[in-house]
Amino acid sequence: MEILMLLIPLTLAMGCVGLLTFFWTVRSGQYDDPEGDARRILQADDRPLDHRQSERRGERTT
Repeated sequence: MEILMLLIPLTLAMGCVGLLTFFWTVRSGQYDDPEGDARRILQADDRPLDHRQSERRGERTT
């Protein structure tokens, strides 16, 4: 029974921290454009990563 006196306030405190963190992320705009993020991750980029890096340096690959 003594452990409940510790665990119940600890659980409530952790829940409040989680809820406050959620409200903070909403107010800071973390969830403004979820559709755009979902579309960007599904776009195919046919070129491998090393081709993009070599093009930035001005090298040509065939």
